[in-house]
Amino acid sequence: MSELFQVLLLALFPAAGNFLGGLVAEFTRTTRKRLSFALHLSAGILFGVIAIELAPRAFAGAPPLLAAGAFFAGGVFYIGLEALIDRLTESARSRSAKSAADVSGAWVIYAAVVVDLFSDGLLIGTGSAISLGLALVLAIGQVTADIPEGFAAIANFKDKGTPRSRRLLIGASFVVPVLAGALLSYLLLRNQAEAVQLVALAFTAGLLLVAAAEEIIGEAHAAAPDSKRSTLAISGGFVLFALVASYFSAG
Repeated sequence: MSELFQVLLLALFPAAGNFLGGLVAEFTRTTRKRLSFALHLSAGILFGVIAIELAPRAFAGAPPLLAAGAFFAGGVFYIGLEALIDRLTESARSRSAKSAADVSGAWVIYAAVVVDLFSDGLLIGTGSAISLGLALVLAIGQVTADIPEGFAAIANFKDKGTPRSRRLLIGASFVVPVLAGALLSYLLLRNQAEAVQLVALAFTAGLLLVAAAEEIIGEAHAAAPDSKRSTLAISGGFVLFALVASYFSAG
């Protein structure tokens, strides 16, 4: 089995977790409160990914100015991505203000999940440059993070009235960004200097920070009023990822 094939196989772990979360949303009763809880949990996990995996690696090894610049650039890039999504949903916005907000919000969450899965692949591909063991740790750690994300994404489309056949295609499409991220990082970053690899991680971290803080949390607030349970889900998601990452790192 070639090393590239092993990396791509590991990259399927996060995609499988995301699809599993989507299936839970498909075959269970989804409410706006559950959707809000899942979105808060997903945001907490993303904060954990940034704080535990991405930012420490990037800022510990890359030149501080380069890491900081890449982090900021990632946030700017996501804002541009959001603007593109708004333009793509312009025709829907012309129908009614409510349907426009619904369609746009669902696709923004989709974009945030795509970005996170791409970063999962990027992490796995870059980690494989050090060792396949590290890539395995990163892949298993991401599975737990992606289950609530998949649930939130598909539940959001379900809430907007998107047909099931299209929702299943959307769920299946999540395999593309994670494989693309793993393949890109393996081919382009593997033989690069460590500083270049870490700057790429910093860019991804900045991207995810904006996605989690602005879009995912914003959609959670729009889905249902905050409760103590949903608010604590942010801390719970962070702690869950921290425990998973620590356990597999220790193992």
